[in-house]
Amino acid sequence: MLLAIRFFDAAEGLRISGSDPNWLIFAVIPSISALPCPAVSVHIGDMARRLRINAPGFPFHVVQRGNNRQVIFRDDLDRLYYLECLVRAADRYDCAVHCYALMGNHVHLLVTPGRRTALAKMMQSVGVRYVQYVNKRYERTGGLWDGRYRDNLVNTDAYLVVCYRYIELNPVRAGLVAFPADWHWSSHRCNAYGEPDRIVTMHSYYAALAPTGKQRRSRYREWFKQSLTDGELRAVRKAIRQQLALDDEVGKSELVNGVPGSGGRRRKAKK
Repeated sequence: MLLAIRFFDAAEGLRISGSDPNWLIFAVIPSISALPCPAVSVHIGDMARRLRINAPGFPFHVVQRGNNRQVIFRDDLDRLYYLECLVRAADRYDCAVHCYALMGNHVHLLVTPGRRTALAKMMQSVGVRYVQYVNKRYERTGGLWDGRYRDNLVNTDAYLVVCYRYIELNPVRAGLVAFPADWHWSSHRCNAYGEPDRIVTMHSYYAALAPTGKQRRSRYREWFKQSLTDGELRAVRKAIRQQLALDDEVGKSELVNGVPGSGGRRRKAKK
């Protein structure tokens, strides 16, 4: 059973449609009002699941964890196979991956879907193929993931910058490396130093940082000279936990740690 909630104009409010007229769910999503309404729809698969926002052309911060926080990558061959699954699925389902980090028991992605169902199909494809690989290689059975992936809409330029930094600084916060460029299994070497990475697609905000690649990468590296503030960390974690667009001081104001923000402008991503 699928309930669709579509947002049109603030003056119109909500239009709710569902296959069962006796099943109505009223949801409060305060941050949705900040989006260009015709592009957004919210779908509910069942009452036990949270709302999942569909906004083609907008980036999403995606997190997928191993079941019970178990290790999902045992060695570099596992990581290479996961990335191969990711690049193939992203190409097949029209998703642009701007940023990623593979950790021991979870994955972070920054992805812009090109179509309404693109992100879900990409993650399903990657998840199924990778589990099949793991089960065969390690002679195991059963699932690997902790339920469905989590995602949240990145609805401002300022929050986009925070997500880039949050994802690529994850190995540093985890104590795996001293600097983000020391972690081989992320997009940082590509975004910050121009190392080829066939997974990464440049986001339009990144492309607009400077007229040349060398200047863009220099500007990008400036973002990583400071750690994220406690407030930024809390905001990102809350947003991904609730799987909603961010609607707080990080998304509406300049970043507090000196990284140039956008004053909360909305920016639709382009591949």
